[in-house]
Amino acid sequence: MKTEKNQVWNFNKTIDMEVCGKGVQRKIMGYTDELMCVENHFEKGAEGALHHHPHTQITYVVSGKFEFIIGGEKKVVCAGDSMLKKGGVEHGCICLEEGILLDIFSPMREEFV
Repeated sequence: MKTEKNQVWNFNKTIDMEVCGKGVQRKIMGYTDELMCVENHFEKGAEGALHHHPHTQITYVVSGKFEFIIGGEKKVVCAGDSMLKKGGVEHGCICLEEGILLDIFSPMREEFV
């Protein structure tokens, strides 16, 4: 099943995964025009290529270990850590240990739906 805009109930086990890169899959967990929640599953060694977008993004590490670069600064993060990426700031990551990232975007990422 695909999540619809403004859908109130979104049960993880019913939402389809979509491949968004080698070793990376995502589930759109819920969204409105102003906000979006996305669950990203990474295999060890998978990469979130360096990129930027106009959206503000908060990433929460649910599980695993990742090396992130945000605005030219590199750090290793693990479960329980979070990062803020303001619009336009270049960022990307490499998965060091298989894991899940939860991304919150404002406004929503139209290209994801």
